[in-house]
Amino acid sequence: MEDSEKAVEHQASRPNFHGLGQDDKAEPVSLATPPRMRRLHDPEVSFQEYHHYARTTRAEQDALPKPTGKKSLLHYLVPNLQKVETGPADVATRPDLNTSDIEQRNMISDQEWTNASRALRTAGTGAVFYLITTDILGPFGLPYAFATTGWGPGTALYTVFGFMAGLSGYLLWDCFMGRLILDYKMVISRLSLPRRSTNALAGLDSFQFPIKSFGDMGFRVYGTWCRYLFNILQAIQLICNVGAIIISNGEALSEAVKFKLCYAICCLVWALAGFVLGQIRTLQKFTWLANVAVFINLLIMFITMGAAAHTPPLYSASASSAGYSIDPALVTPVDGTYPPVQHSAALPVSGNFAASLNGAMQAVYSYGGSMIFPEFMAEVGRPRDFLKGMWSAQLFIYICYMLYGLFMYGFQGQYVQTPAYLGISAYGLQTAGNSLAIVSALIAATLYGNIGIKVLYNNILVEFFKAPPLESKHGRYIWFALVPIYWSIAYVIGAAVPDFAGFTGIVAAACILQFTYSFPPLLHMGYQIQKSAMEGETGFDPSTGVLAVRDRGIKRWMRGFSGARWYLNIFNLLYFLGAMALCALGIYASVVNLIQIYAVPQLNAFGCKSPLDVSA
Repeated sequence: MEDSEKAVEHQASRPNFHGLGQDDKAEPVSLATPPRMRRLHDPEVSFQEYHHYARTTRAEQDALPKPTGKKSLLHYLVPNLQKVETGPADVATRPDLNTSDIEQRNMISDQEWTNASRALRTAGTGAVFYLITTDILGPFGLPYAFATTGWGPGTALYTVFGFMAGLSGYLLWDCFMGRLILDYKMVISRLSLPRRSTNALAGLDSFQFPIKSFGDMGFRVYGTWCRYLFNILQAIQLICNVGAIIISNGEALSEAVKFKLCYAICCLVWALAGFVLGQIRTLQKFTWLANVAVFINLLIMFITMGAAAHTPPLYSASASSAGYSIDPALVTPVDGTYPPVQHSAALPVSGNFAASLNGAMQAVYSYGGSMIFPEFMAEVGRPRDFLKGMWSAQLFIYICYMLYGLFMYGFQGQYVQTPAYLGISAYGLQTAGNSLAIVSALIAATLYGNIGIKVLYNNILVEFFKAPPLESKHGRYIWFALVPIYWSIAYVIGAAVPDFAGFTGIVAAACILQFTYSFPPLLHMGYQIQKSAMEGETGFDPSTGVLAVRDRGIKRWMRGFSGARWYLNIFNLLYFLGAMALCALGIYASVVNLIQIYAVPQLNAFGCKSPLDVSA
């Protein structure tokens, strides 16, 4: 009896390592506490328990019938027409209860608890494709990047980083789903078994413990500190994205009206527009806006490509061209005649290392979007649909980047601008591109705001103030009030900092790069280590709440690292270290660029004079 009590006391007092810190014996972990009675982020839930419930969820999802019937072209162009089967989620739920309050969870059954999670998963492959494309696609800075890096290095950079960004998304999907196979023995065993009997590969997401954000993944792999780090960086980046788009759209509007409208009003207009568009809560309902954004971007590309092929570059704006940042002599007129369009097969000869590095970093940032991939996965009815949508989107984005970037660089050479449509000499076409880009950017800002509010809602209001779920009646009221507050804060932050777009370069280097290239291999390495450490153990027993493990602490980490997939852990470690080095370069280039910008007094967005207005 005394030994049993000591075991329980040890379990209650020790720090939680999510299954990486336990003695070589069975210990009562939770006394079979049902998932619905757990706290939102409960440190007492072990990695093994997350994995167990993920297995049951994968089994249920594998058993879902495949969609029947032929799909028309309209079905793919407008994903809102997709009807996603979510299995037993048709069973009645209890939206009237605040399930964020553990006390009220006593009034619902385990079935109702899991149904609440199923009911939120409504997006399909088409929705994922358009959401990711809206999030990532930004081709209008690529011609500038090619001009500062050259044909060869530019093509190589965008190809390599495009593939690595897709790989990062795949690593996140594996942590979510647990379906990565890199062991030939496992491949053979799976080929010899029926598809639905291979549920050992489970990931961390389940109906009982759904993953809703990047921070949730970090929490289940490394613990509370990782969740806080991810959530803070994600919140900073998202609100900076929204603020930067508000300010850039304000600048574009002030230029379109020829500076006759107060600049502060030009910016405020877009914050007010966000008050309305931000009321869309679910990503499935947001998809129609994402459709519009993708086709608008394609239209801008075709307009500017056609204009560049039939009109000369905008020589009067050569001071802001790529050639000027490399060597002013490349765009300086001689006897009133501008130099001809020039190209470089390799890196252009330049004494400005920071300028060349900034151009190269555009390749890194152009694929940044993995930060909100977990939020997309969380709302997909069939998680495999995310992988199809993600790879399709990455391939589409890469093709657009290569086609547009190389085409514009080929016709305009060192005279390309960023964004590229501002380098069109035909004013009407330039204005058309500018106007369409404003709408596309606003839609992207709405997507960032949607995810940003959800991060704050789930990690602050729900956890500390027991706010009701967003799908409930009271949750919708809170969302309605939060949207204008969030957009107002984004506007104030963006307006208060002079040249906010330049300032966000540092934030992008510290956040976007990390979420796309650094954190995915770090998460996947920890996930693989813990999964390898489970091999040969009894693990978690849901009927008794008993967790049986062999070892704990650093010994368990080392055993997991050197397990069957040690080569994958080494790859992830090298990938992570390389991404961190890239992050340091990005921060260096951004700081140098910011020093140059702030050497000249800058205007903020609280005044009436636009920073683009160079008149006296």
